[in-house]
Amino acid sequence: MIELRQLTKKYGDVAVVDGLSFDVRPGVVTGFLGPNGAGKTSTMRMILGLDRPTSGSATIGGRRYADLPVPLREVGALLDAQAMHPRRTAFDHLLFLAYANGIGRRRVEEVLGLVGLADVTGRRPGGFSLGMKQRLGIAVALLGDPPVVLLDEPVNGLDPEGIRWIRTLTRGLAAEGRTVLLSSHLMSEMALTADHLVVIGRGRLIADTGLEAFVRSAARQGVLVRTPDAQRLASLLRESGAAVRPGADGGLMVTGMSGAEVGGLAGAHGIVLHELTPRRASLEDAYLELTGDSVEFAASAAGGAS
Repeated sequence: MIELRQLTKKYGDVAVVDGLSFDVRPGVVTGFLGPNGAGKTSTMRMILGLDRPTSGSATIGGRRYADLPVPLREVGALLDAQAMHPRRTAFDHLLFLAYANGIGRRRVEEVLGLVGLADVTGRRPGGFSLGMKQRLGIAVALLGDPPVVLLDEPVNGLDPEGIRWIRTLTRGLAAEGRTVLLSSHLMSEMALTADHLVVIGRGRLIADTGLEAFVRSAARQGVLVRTPDAQRLASLLRESGAAVRPGADGGLMVTGMSGAEVGGLAGAHGIVLHELTPRRASLEDAYLELTGDSVEFAASAAGGAS
C-alpha cells in the first residue's frame, strides 16, 4: 500500500503539494485526478523519491522508495515517456535497466511482447511515435513484475486500441492484487477504468472516495422532459420545489424531483409528455463541479473579448 501523510512540497513560499494524506490500496485501480498545476506529478515524484518533501512522508509498504533494496522489482512507474536515450535500441534500453536490477534477458523479451513492441525491439526510440514511446515506458514499469505500479498520463498519444489496452492492462494488474495509481485527464476513460478516486486541487485533497460515490455526491442528477406544454409544466415544477432550466432541443432539465414525480405531476394536470428521461451525471460533470474553484489556468469562453 502507498501511504501519504501530510505530504508537503514548497518552492519558496509556494506550496505545490500542501498536506496531502491518503492511501492507495492494492486490488483496485486508484484514479489520481486534478487540474493542471494541481500537484499530481509532484506528488508522484515524491512517492518515487525523485523530489524530497518539505515535510510529511510518502511510503510504499511502510518504507521510503529510497530504502527499497531492488526498487524496480517493487515499484514500476511511468512519469515521462520521453525519458530514454534516443539512440539506444528499445531492447537495449530495457536490458540496461534489467541488468541494473538483477532481472534476466528473457523478461525483457516478455515485456516488449506484452506492450506490443516485439517487432521493433531493434529500433531506436528516437524515431518512435509518442504512442510507441508510451508503450516502451510502460514496458519499463512492468519490467520487474512489481506489486506497485504508478502511471502518469499513460494514454497520451495512444490510438483507441492502445487506450483500450491500457484499460485492460491496469484493471488486470489490480485484479491480481497489485496497487495501481493512474493519473489521467481523460474523464471518459477514467470512468471506465478506476474503482477509487483521489482528487486534488492546488496541492490539497478534494476527494478520496469510490468512483460511484464521487459522481453521486458531487454532481446533480436530473430528468430531461419534452412536452408541447413546456411553459406550463415548468411553472408547475417550480411551484413544487424543483429547479428547471432549458435543456437540449427545447426540452426541460429538471433537478430536485425524480422521473416518477415529474411524470405524476404532468399526468395530474393533463400535460402530454413526449420524453421523460433520467439523466445521470457523468464523471466529467462531477469533476468539473468539484474542481471549479481549483482551476489555475482557465480560458475565456469562445468568442469572448481578447
